[in-house]
Amino acid sequence: MTLPDLPLLPDPSAPRLTRRITGTDQTGAPAEISVVEERPLTIYLNRQEIVTAMTIGDYPEYLALGFLRNQGMLLPDDEVTGVDYDDETETVVVRTTRQTSYEEKVQKKTRTSGCAVGTVFGDMMEGLEGLVLPPAEVRTSWLYALAKEINTTPSLYLEAGAIHGTVLCQQDRPLVYMEDVGRHNAVDKIAGFMFRHGVSAGDKILYTTGRLTSEMVIKTALMGIPVLASRSGFTAWGVEIARQVGLTLIGRMRGQRFVCLAGEERLLRDIDPGQVPEEPAKHRRKGAEA
Repeated sequence: MTLPDLPLLPDPSAPRLTRRITGTDQTGAPAEISVVEERPLTIYLNRQEIVTAMTIGDYPEYLALGFLRNQGMLLPDDEVTGVDYDDETETVVVRTTRQTSYEEKVQKKTRTSGCAVGTVFGDMMEGLEGLVLPPAEVRTSWLYALAKEINTTPSLYLEAGAIHGTVLCQQDRPLVYMEDVGRHNAVDKIAGFMFRHGVSAGDKILYTTGRLTSEMVIKTALMGIPVLASRSGFTAWGVEIARQVGLTLIGRMRGQRFVCLAGEERLLRDIDPGQVPEEPAKHRRKGAEA
Protein backbone atom coordinates (compact mmCIF):
# COMPACT_ATOMS: atom_id res chain seq x y z
CA MET A 1 0.00 0.00 0.00
CA THR A 2 1.46 3.36 -1.05
CA LEU A 3 2.35 5.75 1.76
CA PRO A 4 0.14 8.87 1.47
CA ASP A 5 1.65 12.31 1.22
CA LEU A 6 2.65 13.67 4.63
CA PRO A 7 1.68 15.47 6.71
CA LEU A 8 -1.77 13.89 6.79
CA LEU A 9 -3.94 16.58 8.39
CA PRO A 10 -7.60 17.01 9.35
CA ASP A 11 -10.04 18.32 6.75
CA PRO A 12 -12.60 20.43 8.64
CA SER A 13 -14.48 21.11 5.39
CA ALA A 14 -15.27 17.41 4.72
CA PRO A 15 -19.08 17.33 4.44
CA ARG A 16 -19.67 13.96 6.17
CA LEU A 17 -17.88 14.88 9.37
CA THR A 18 -19.98 17.82 10.62
CA ARG A 19 -23.52 19.11 10.29
CA ARG A 20 -24.97 22.60 10.66
CA ILE A 21 -27.70 22.69 13.30
CA THR A 22 -29.87 25.64 14.33
CA GLY A 23 -30.83 26.39 17.91
CA THR A 24 -31.01 29.42 20.17
CA ASP A 25 -28.39 31.18 22.24
CA GLN A 26 -28.49 32.48 25.82
CA THR A 27 -30.62 35.46 24.75
CA GLY A 28 -33.12 33.36 22.82
CA ALA A 29 -31.80 34.53 19.46
CA PRO A 30 -31.38 31.99 16.62
CA ALA A 31 -27.91 30.40 16.49
CA GLU A 32 -26.45 28.00 13.95
CA ILE A 33 -23.36 25.95 14.73
CA SER A 34 -21.38 23.02 13.33
CA VAL A 35 -21.67 19.78 15.29
CA VAL A 36 -19.60 16.63 14.81
CA GLU A 37 -21.28 13.60 13.24
CA GLU A 38 -21.22 10.30 15.10
CA ARG A 39 -21.93 6.93 13.49
CA PRO A 40 -21.36 3.24 14.28
CA LEU A 41 -18.60 1.22 12.63
CA THR A 42 -18.62 -2.57 13.02
CA ILE A 43 -15.23 -4.25 12.75
CA TYR A 44 -14.77 -7.84 11.56
CA LEU A 45 -11.59 -9.91 11.65
CA ASN A 46 -11.99 -12.45 8.88
CA ARG A 47 -15.46 -13.92 9.53
CA GLN A 48 -15.76 -12.91 13.15
CA GLU A 49 -17.53 -9.76 14.36
CA ILE A 50 -15.29 -8.08 16.92
CA VAL A 51 -16.77 -4.76 18.05
CA THR A 52 -18.94 -1.81 17.09
CA ALA A 53 -17.24 1.55 17.67
CA MET A 54 -18.84 4.99 17.60
CA THR A 55 -16.76 7.18 15.30
CA ILE A 56 -16.87 10.24 13.05
CA GLY A 57 -16.46 7.90 10.08
CA ASP A 58 -13.20 9.00 8.48
CA TYR A 59 -10.32 6.56 7.90
CA PRO A 60 -12.36 3.45 8.85
CA GLU A 61 -9.67 1.13 7.51
CA TYR A 62 -6.99 2.65 9.76
CA LEU A 63 -9.35 2.55 12.75
CA ALA A 64 -10.08 -1.15 12.23
CA LEU A 65 -6.44 -2.12 11.78
CA GLY A 66 -5.31 -0.04 14.74
CA PHE A 67 -8.00 -1.33 17.06
CA LEU A 68 -7.20 -4.95 16.20
CA ARG A 69 -3.46 -4.34 16.50
CA ASN A 70 -3.75 -2.60 19.87
CA GLN A 71 -5.96 -5.39 21.19
CA GLY A 72 -3.35 -7.99 20.19
CA MET A 73 -5.68 -9.58 17.65
CA LEU A 74 -3.40 -8.61 14.77
CA LEU A 75 0.17 -9.78 15.28
CA PRO A 76 3.19 -7.78 14.09
CA ASP A 77 3.99 -10.35 11.39
CA ASP A 78 0.40 -10.92 10.24
CA GLU A 79 -0.11 -10.61 6.50
CA VAL A 80 -3.21 -8.55 5.81
CA THR A 81 -4.74 -9.63 2.51
CA GLY A 82 -7.60 -7.16 2.50
CA VAL A 83 -9.29 -4.31 4.35
CA ASP A 84 -12.77 -3.82 2.91
CA TYR A 85 -15.06 -0.98 3.99
CA ASP A 86 -18.76 -0.96 3.11
CA ASP A 87 -20.28 2.49 3.58
CA GLU A 88 -23.87 1.25 3.27
CA THR A 89 -23.59 -1.33 6.08
CA GLU A 90 -20.95 0.67 7.98
CA THR A 91 -18.66 -2.31 8.36
CA VAL A 92 -14.94 -2.97 7.90
CA VAL A 93 -13.66 -6.50 7.28
CA VAL A 94 -9.94 -7.13 7.88
CA ARG A 95 -8.69 -10.33 6.27
CA THR A 96 -5.45 -12.14 7.11
CA THR A 97 -3.66 -15.22 5.86
CA ARG A 98 -3.52 -16.50 9.44
CA GLN A 99 -6.69 -18.20 10.62
CA THR A 100 -8.06 -16.32 13.62
CA SER A 101 -10.57 -17.19 16.33
CA TYR A 102 -11.23 -15.06 19.38
CA GLU A 103 -14.53 -16.57 20.51
CA GLU A 104 -13.42 -16.78 24.15
CA LYS A 105 -12.38 -13.13 24.16
CA VAL A 106 -15.17 -11.52 22.25
CA GLN A 107 -18.41 -10.47 23.84
CA LYS A 108 -20.37 -8.26 21.50
CA LYS A 109 -20.28 -4.70 22.79
CA THR A 110 -20.89 -1.23 21.45
CA ARG A 111 -18.01 1.01 22.28
CA THR A 112 -19.50 4.41 23.08
CA SER A 113 -17.85 7.78 22.65
CA GLY A 114 -17.84 8.40 26.41
CA CYS A 115 -14.44 9.16 27.89
CA ALA A 116 -14.95 6.76 30.82
CA VAL A 117 -15.10 3.68 28.60
CA GLY A 118 -12.22 1.27 29.16
CA THR A 119 -10.74 -1.29 26.85
CA VAL A 120 -12.98 -3.92 25.34
CA PHE A 121 -10.65 -6.68 26.54
CA GLY A 122 -9.03 -6.78 29.94
CA ASP A 123 -5.77 -8.38 28.86
CA MET A 124 -4.01 -5.50 27.08
CA MET A 125 -1.60 -5.34 30.01
CA GLU A 126 -0.27 -8.77 29.02
CA GLY A 127 1.27 -7.22 25.93
CA LEU A 128 3.51 -5.05 28.12
CA GLU A 129 5.35 -7.98 29.66
CA GLY A 130 8.99 -7.82 28.61
CA LEU A 131 8.40 -4.68 26.52
CA VAL A 132 11.49 -2.49 26.10
CA LEU A 133 11.06 0.95 24.56
CA PRO A 134 13.98 2.52 22.66
CA PRO A 135 16.21 5.11 24.37
CA ALA A 136 15.13 7.99 22.13
CA GLU A 137 16.07 11.64 22.70
CA VAL A 138 13.40 14.31 23.13
CA ARG A 139 14.40 17.95 22.75
CA THR A 140 12.24 20.48 24.56
CA SER A 141 12.51 22.75 21.51
CA TRP A 142 10.68 20.05 19.53
CA LEU A 143 7.89 19.91 22.11
CA TYR A 144 7.34 23.67 22.05
CA ALA A 145 7.34 23.74 18.25
CA LEU A 146 4.90 20.81 18.04
CA ALA A 147 2.49 22.31 20.56
CA LYS A 148 2.37 25.60 18.67
CA GLU A 149 1.84 24.01 15.26
CA ILE A 150 -0.71 21.43 16.38
CA ASN A 151 -2.80 23.92 18.35
CA THR A 152 -3.05 26.27 15.37
CA THR A 153 -3.66 23.66 12.65
CA PRO A 154 -7.19 23.86 11.13
CA SER A 155 -9.13 20.97 12.63
CA LEU A 156 -12.56 19.63 13.45
CA TYR A 157 -11.93 20.65 17.04
CA LEU A 158 -11.56 24.29 16.08
CA GLU A 159 -14.54 23.97 13.71
CA ALA A 160 -17.01 22.18 15.97
CA GLY A 161 -15.41 21.07 19.26
CA ALA A 162 -16.53 17.87 21.04
CA ILE A 163 -13.64 15.89 19.58
CA HIS A 164 -10.17 14.60 20.42
CA GLY A 165 -6.98 14.71 18.40
CA THR A 166 -3.89 12.48 18.27
CA VAL A 167 -0.79 13.35 16.27
CA LEU A 168 2.14 11.16 15.22
CA CYS A 169 5.27 13.32 15.22
CA GLN A 170 8.96 13.00 14.35
CA GLN A 171 11.19 15.51 16.09
CA ASP A 172 9.40 18.86 15.58
CA ARG A 173 7.26 17.73 12.61
CA PRO A 174 3.66 16.50 12.80
CA LEU A 175 3.27 13.57 10.38
CA VAL A 176 -0.28 12.23 10.86
CA TYR A 177 -3.07 14.11 12.67
CA MET A 178 -6.20 12.07 13.44
CA GLU A 179 -9.40 13.17 15.21
CA ASP A 180 -12.43 11.34 16.60
CA VAL A 181 -15.17 11.58 19.20
CA GLY A 182 -13.21 9.16 21.39
CA ARG A 183 -9.51 9.68 22.04
CA HIS A 184 -9.01 5.90 21.86
CA ASN A 185 -10.34 5.89 18.29
CA ALA A 186 -7.93 8.67 17.33
CA VAL A 187 -4.91 6.76 18.62
CA ASP A 188 -6.15 3.54 17.00
CA LYS A 189 -6.23 5.35 13.64
CA ILE A 190 -2.58 6.28 14.16
CA ALA A 191 -1.76 2.67 15.04
CA GLY A 192 -3.58 1.46 11.93
CA PHE A 193 -1.69 3.91 9.74
CA MET A 194 1.63 2.73 11.14
CA PHE A 195 0.74 -0.95 10.79
CA ARG A 196 -0.56 -0.55 7.23
CA HIS A 197 2.47 1.37 5.99
CA GLY A 198 5.20 -0.22 8.09
CA VAL A 199 6.09 3.06 9.82
CA SER A 200 8.81 2.70 12.46
CA ALA A 201 7.98 3.81 16.01
CA GLY A 202 11.29 4.18 17.83
CA ASP A 203 11.96 7.77 16.79
CA LYS A 204 8.38 9.05 17.10
CA ILE A 205 6.43 11.18 19.56
CA LEU A 206 2.69 10.76 20.11
CA TYR A 207 0.83 13.96 20.96
CA THR A 208 -2.75 13.87 22.22
CA THR A 209 -5.26 16.53 23.18
CA GLY A 210 -6.82 14.18 25.73
CA ARG A 211 -5.96 13.06 29.23
CA LEU A 212 -2.97 10.80 29.83
CA THR A 213 -4.89 7.78 31.09
CA SER A 214 -3.74 4.21 31.63
CA GLU A 215 -5.22 3.10 28.29
CA MET A 216 -3.51 5.89 26.37
CA VAL A 217 -0.19 4.94 27.98
CA ILE A 218 -0.70 1.23 27.27
CA LYS A 219 -1.61 1.79 23.62
CA THR A 220 1.35 4.12 23.06
CA ALA A 221 3.73 1.58 24.60
CA LEU A 222 2.25 -1.30 22.58
CA MET A 223 2.80 0.75 19.43
CA GLY A 224 6.48 1.01 20.40
CA ILE A 225 6.44 4.81 20.66
CA PRO A 226 8.71 5.99 23.51
CA VAL A 227 7.19 9.44 24.15
CA LEU A 228 3.60 10.50 24.88
CA ALA A 229 2.74 14.18 25.34
CA SER A 230 -0.45 16.13 25.97
CA ARG A 231 -1.70 19.59 26.82
CA SER A 232 -4.08 17.87 29.28
CA GLY A 233 -3.40 16.19 32.62
CA PHE A 234 -2.55 12.77 34.01
CA THR A 235 -4.15 9.90 35.89
CA ALA A 236 -2.14 8.22 38.64
CA TRP A 237 -2.41 4.79 37.03
CA GLY A 238 -1.29 6.21 33.70
CA VAL A 239 1.84 7.61 35.37
CA GLU A 240 2.49 4.34 37.20
CA ILE A 241 2.31 2.26 34.02
CA ALA A 242 4.49 4.76 32.12
CA ARG A 243 7.16 4.41 34.79
CA GLN A 244 6.92 0.62 34.71
CA VAL A 245 7.43 0.39 30.94
CA GLY A 246 9.93 3.26 30.62
CA LEU A 247 7.69 5.60 28.63
CA THR A 248 8.38 9.34 28.70
CA LEU A 249 5.14 11.00 29.81
CA ILE A 250 4.71 14.76 29.42
CA GLY A 251 1.53 16.66 30.22
CA ARG A 252 0.02 20.08 30.90
CA MET A 253 1.83 21.52 27.88
CA ARG A 254 0.62 25.12 27.69
CA GLY A 255 2.79 27.94 26.42
CA GLN A 256 6.10 27.85 28.28
CA ARG A 257 5.02 25.18 30.74
CA PHE A 258 4.90 21.39 30.87
CA VAL A 259 5.34 18.64 33.45
CA CYS A 260 7.24 15.36 32.93
CA LEU A 261 6.20 12.57 35.32
CA ALA A 262 8.00 9.61 33.73
CA GLY A 263 10.98 9.01 31.46
CA GLU A 264 12.81 12.22 32.40
CA GLU A 265 16.10 10.70 31.19
CA ARG A 266 15.06 11.17 27.53
CA LEU A 267 14.54 14.92 27.88
CA LEU A 268 17.18 17.29 26.52
CA ARG A 269 16.42 20.83 27.63
CA ASP A 270 17.92 22.68 24.70
CA ILE A 271 15.92 25.92 24.94
CA ASP A 272 15.19 28.43 27.68
CA PRO A 273 11.42 28.36 28.36
CA GLY A 274 11.59 32.13 28.76
CA GLN A 275 12.31 32.38 25.03
CA VAL A 276 9.04 30.63 24.22
CA PRO A 277 6.08 32.99 23.76
CA GLU A 278 2.98 32.44 25.87
CA GLU A 279 0.09 30.78 24.08
CA PRO A 280 -2.36 33.28 22.54
CA ALA A 281 -5.82 33.01 24.09
CA LYS A 282 -7.48 32.54 20.71
CA HIS A 283 -5.41 29.40 20.08
CA ARG A 284 -6.03 27.74 23.43
CA ARG A 285 -8.04 24.56 23.44
CA LYS A 286 -10.56 24.35 26.23
CA GLY A 287 -9.40 22.08 29.02
CA ALA A 288 -12.89 20.63 29.39
CA GLU A 289 -12.80 19.42 25.79
CA ALA A 290 -9.40 17.80 26.20
